[in-house]
Amino acid sequence: MADFTPPGEPRRAAGRQGGKPQPALSQPSHPRPSGERQPCGASSEFAPRQSPHDLPRPLPRQAYAAIDLGTNNCRLLIARPADRNFVVIDAFSRVVRLGEGLAHTGELSQAAMDRAVGALRVCSDKLRRRNVHLARSVATEACRRARNGGEFIERVRQETGIRLDIISAQEEARLAVLGCHILLEDGIGPAVIFDIGGGSTELVLIEPGAPVPRIIDWQSVPWGVVSLTETVNASFGGGGEEGDQAARLARYGEMRRVVAESFAEFAERIAPRRTPDQRLLGTSGTVTTLASLHLDLPQYDRKAVDGLIVPADSMRDIATRLSSMSPDERRTLPCIGQERADLVVAGCAILEAILDIWPAPRLGVADRGIREGILRGLMSADAEGFAAQAALRRLKQGGE
Repeated sequence: MADFTPPGEPRRAAGRQGGKPQPALSQPSHPRPSGERQPCGASSEFAPRQSPHDLPRPLPRQAYAAIDLGTNNCRLLIARPADRNFVVIDAFSRVVRLGEGLAHTGELSQAAMDRAVGALRVCSDKLRRRNVHLARSVATEACRRARNGGEFIERVRQETGIRLDIISAQEEARLAVLGCHILLEDGIGPAVIFDIGGGSTELVLIEPGAPVPRIIDWQSVPWGVVSLTETVNASFGGGGEEGDQAARLARYGEMRRVVAESFAEFAERIAPRRTPDQRLLGTSGTVTTLASLHLDLPQYDRKAVDGLIVPADSMRDIATRLSSMSPDERRTLPCIGQERADLVVAGCAILEAILDIWPAPRLGVADRGIREGILRGLMSADAEGFAAQAALRRLKQGGE
């Protein structure tokens, strides 16, 4: 596997560096009627829009894996190629809050690192059991910012055998686009894809087209649901969200102000690109949670949410309602519960700031992103390698 070594075996540790770009699967677009939901297939299958003969195929029995260690979550996806698509054969996700306290100390705490290593041990076991052929494991904003990020990466390698690559914000944005752009509504002109993470938010202005969208402009800001919550709460005396409704709304207003200020330059750059048919696609826990509330789901259902198109006004209404609730009130809502109750408001503030600078009438919702982008890159590169080897063999046979 590309980035997995059994514990105890020597291997060079990953340092602070941008990720190595992977070739993307070719994905020509074709007309698709727009509507409330976009077709996205079964929950375990991701079908890129492609012509049937434009790429060599990786070996169908091989398993590929992607690990995304973010500021708030640790996620794993293991899949096998299926024709021109891939089918997920195993997955794992756990809230680890790796970036907890980072905004104040500049370092990853011992408790947070222990939680993350525990989750990565589970990932390591799954990689072994599934006999993964090729894997890529990435870490994002928390490890980019932390003074002890490199030490943590080395600890992970020694204790789990997983070699994490601390990718750049630009690579993070590229992978998110590669993983979810097929869910973008059909239309004419540029569109914006965004990813609200735990420690940062990436916004990408794209020109849709084949084989993959062309990135026109992009921006990453250091505000995700964890970093924004901790920073704004500290400015209000560190009292969290306790207090009356007026105090909660004041915090929410400050969150929106902080994020809007960070988006200002990007907003100015993309303003001339606005069209009457603006399109917007979001991949994050925030948008999937709000989409679940929009559908009034009793519990989260990926099949119902991934590919959903929601009126932007509905998302704003839900955000406004959540921002005025107490933490206890939010915990009682389906699809929020204990894990998201204290962070979802920051996600709402970031989402509203995005809607302010790119006021699309509808918002596409994607429960896919970096991991799927990694898998497409791995499978594409592997397929091209197989094709090159086959071509070389044919040349040798022809010369004999």
